[in-house]
Formats: sequence, C-alpha cells, structure tokens
Amino acid sequence: MHVLVVHNRYGSAQPSGENKVVDQEVELLRAAGHRVEVFERRSDDIAGRSLLGKVAVPLLVPWNPAVRTELAARLRTERPDVVHVHNVFPLLSPAVLAACADAGVPAVATLHNYTQVCPPGTLQRDGRPCTECVGTAPLPAVRHGCYRDSRLATVPLAVSMSVNRRRWWSGVERFLCISAAQRDVLVRSGMPAERLAVKHNFVPDPGSCREGEGEYLLYLGRLAEAKGVRLLMAAWDEAAAAGGVGVPLVIAGTGPLEREVTAWAADRDDVRYVGLLDPAECRKAVARSVAVVAPSTWLEAFGLVVVEAMAAGVPTVAAGHGAFVELVEDGVTGLLHRPGEPASLASCIRRIAADPARNREMGQAARRRYEQGFSPAVGLERLLEEYRTAIAGRSAQARAGETRASRGDGDSR
Repeated sequence: MHVLVVHNRYGSAQPSGENKVVDQEVELLRAAGHRVEVFERRSDDIAGRSLLGKVAVPLLVPWNPAVRTELAARLRTERPDVVHVHNVFPLLSPAVLAACADAGVPAVATLHNYTQVCPPGTLQRDGRPCTECVGTAPLPAVRHGCYRDSRLATVPLAVSMSVNRRRWWSGVERFLCISAAQRDVLVRSGMPAERLAVKHNFVPDPGSCREGEGEYLLYLGRLAEAKGVRLLMAAWDEAAAAGGVGVPLVIAGTGPLEREVTAWAADRDDVRYVGLLDPAECRKAVARSVAVVAPSTWLEAFGLVVVEAMAAGVPTVAAGHGAFVELVEDGVTGLLHRPGEPASLASCIRRIAADPARNREMGQAARRRYEQGFSPAVGLERLLEEYRTAIAGRSAQARAGETRASRGDGDSR
C-alpha cells in the first residue's frame, strides 16, 4: 500500500507522545513492506522565521492556502492510495483536507486529542474537566483564554474549529479515535458516528519485562497541571505523613512545573527528580519500577505511558476516568484512584507497593493485556483495515458520482 502521512511536528523542547506515535506507525508500515512518505511541517521552524513570518502564523491556523497548493500537487504526482492526517496545528491547517479532495485521494485522520470539540484539545479548564464547547460554538474557550491562558492565542484555534467543522466531517473518510472514551465524547458532540472508529495506539515490544519486584514508583511524562503532577506531590506527602510507601518516587520529564517539582524533591530521600530521559532510558526506568503512576486530572484520550508499562509487565496506578478506565482493569492490571483526590491516590500508591506477590500478578496480567490489544502486530492489522475501509468508501462515492453524471442528474442548476 502507498501511504502519505501528514503531520505538523510538535516542538522538540518538550517530549511529544504524538510525535512518537506517528514515527512508530511510519516505521511499522515500512517494516511490513508498505511505501510510506511524509508531508510535514515543524513547529521548531517558527523560531527561525522573520518577525513578519511569526506574526502571520496565527492567521494560517484556520487556513493555509500555500499548503493546499503544495500538497495537492504532490498528491497528483505521487498518487498515494490514502492520506493519513495527524496534527495540522499550527502550520498545516485543515487546508490539507481540501488538497486531498482536489486530488481525489481518501483521507484518514487520527484524533490524538479533543481539538475537534475543544480549541486547546484538553477538555479541561482551571484543573477540572470542562465540556462547555462540546457541540456548540467555542466562545467559552475564547472568554476563558483556554489556550496558553490567552484569549488572543485561543482565537485562531476557535475560529479554525468553527469554520472547518463541516470540512473535517465531510473531508475525512475515517476518523481513528485512540480510545472508546474519546469516541463517546465526539459522538455526543455531533460528529458522524459511522466515520468514527476506535484504533488504540500500539507500543513496540521493549524486548524484556521487569525482573524482580522493582525499585521505585515512577512518574514519567510532562510536568504539567493536567498530568496530575501537583496531585501526585500532595498524595505522596500524605502517604509520607502516614508512614511512607516503602520505596522512593522517581519523577522523569520536563515541563512548566519543573521548577516546582525540583524544589519539592530537593533534600528528600524518598523522591528523586531525574529530568528528561531519552527513549532507551525511559524503557529502562519503566522496567525497574514497582508501578507507573498516571494521575492525570484531564480526560486522557489514551495514555501511552500506561501501555508502555503494560509492555514491560509493570502495573499502573491511574486516574479512574477518560481512557484509563478501558486501559487499566482495576485490581487486575493495576489500580484506579478517584480522579483529583490525593487521599485516594495515596491509598492506591501504598497498596500497589505493599504486596509484592500481588504486584507481580498484576504485572503479568498487564503484559498479557498488552499482547492481546496493543502490540505492533495488532496495531498494523487495525491500521490497514481502516485504510482499506477508507479507500473502499471513496471508491463507492466515486462510482455513485459517475452514475449520477451519466444519468444527467449530477447538477440541477
């Protein structure tokens, strides 16, 4: 199969699970013998633009005509079987869908977050879940400055969401939701249910599983409010006041709360902040952990770190909402805590570390769950299935159009 992947890469200063997923899918397809090419823009390149070029970026968020022209020309020349769209913000824009229509190539889009129904894509405001913009005009997002705490920065996203809603719905043959929880939200918003399929992200097999009982509890991810970092610090303090957990907490990552985390961890013997780890170091860190903690306060659309833990035979303590509910079987492959509650998180942390034999059983169950639902083989099968469905759908539309034209009823003007 010939696939063209379209993606606006997030900035390299912060680790991006989405960039990782895109790269892994490209590698997976190529390894299976498929021809895969990439049409991309990089957010890192914005810094090298002239002042005028930087000022123009927000204006291109709703629509970038140059991208439409460039991509349509490439599609007409290369004629891929399908285009797989990932992120289009901020430099690509939904103009990529018009290019696909211009060239008559079917489009599949993976929805990595909630940008179809929420300008910042998080379904969260002020540290709490928020659905004010779901199914309606995104005026609340502008009023509250939901993107980067700025009304001005939120406007281009809100405008794009409003003016391109129908283009997304009509221009994409198959939307790939990364969890059933995400799909439910999007269906309730009014998106066409028949085009929304669930295709979980896969995780490459790390090649080895945890040996022994593990050495520490691990938080691995972006240091941000939405990821539950402050909640984790409060829960750990509560657990420490009640006698401790028995193993240290290791925090790995970077983000806006890095200074706060560094100060909190300083001079403690039960917490270690290790900064940003490279991919190999991340795999080693997961494989040496008692459990991975994922306390997100926002409704995660997936939860890559949970599946990475599963692959290594490590259980998870995760928030009991969003996609985590379908990823973690409570008491079997990990534990779910009540979202946003430090006491509940502290209790789960103590429980997961207190019984090594039970912990080992949960880790083994987590590994089986990974093999059944999140391995590369499963991911490839589901991806190709959706590509074939999209291609068949576009072919059926084309035949129907030809039939209408032959009957003379294609244009009633």
